[in-house]
Amino acid sequence: MGTGLRIFLINDDDSLQRFPLARFERLIDRDPKERLPQYAGKRIRYALVIADLVNRKPVEILRIQYSILTFDSEGKIDAAELEKEMRLGVDMVPIGKTTATSLKVVDAEHHFLQKRYENRYLWRPTPEIEEAIEKALFG
Repeated sequence: MGTGLRIFLINDDDSLQRFPLARFERLIDRDPKERLPQYAGKRIRYALVIADLVNRKPVEILRIQYSILTFDSEGKIDAAELEKEMRLGVDMVPIGKTTATSLKVVDAEHHFLQKRYENRYLWRPTPEIEEAIEKALFG
C-alpha cells in the first residue's frame, strides 16, 4: 500500500482531463519546453487528488485540493501569478506576533489573507465534478 497523486484538469464544460504528474511538475517548475498553448492567457481549474494505492491503483481518496492554474500568453504557468500565490500562502501563516496592544484587539490579518487566497486560487466542485473524479479514479 502507498500514496499517490492524480491530477485532473477541469475543462470549461466541466469535463475532466487526466494530466500526467511528471508533466504537471515540469509546468510548475517552469520547464522552458513545457507548455499548454490551448490554455494560453487562461485560468484553468484543476484537482490534485491524494489517494491510497494498492498495486498502484487508487483504493481510497485521502484528500482533494481544488486549485487554479494561471497560464501566460505562451501557455506556460504565469510566473508572476505563481509567485503571488506562494507569497500569499506564506503570509497566511500566523506567526507569533506579539504587540503591546490591548488584549481585546484581535489580529485577524491571516484570516483575511486566507479568504483572499481561497477566492483567488481555489474553487469548489459541483457534485457532478466530484462524481466524475471518483469515476475516473475507481472506474
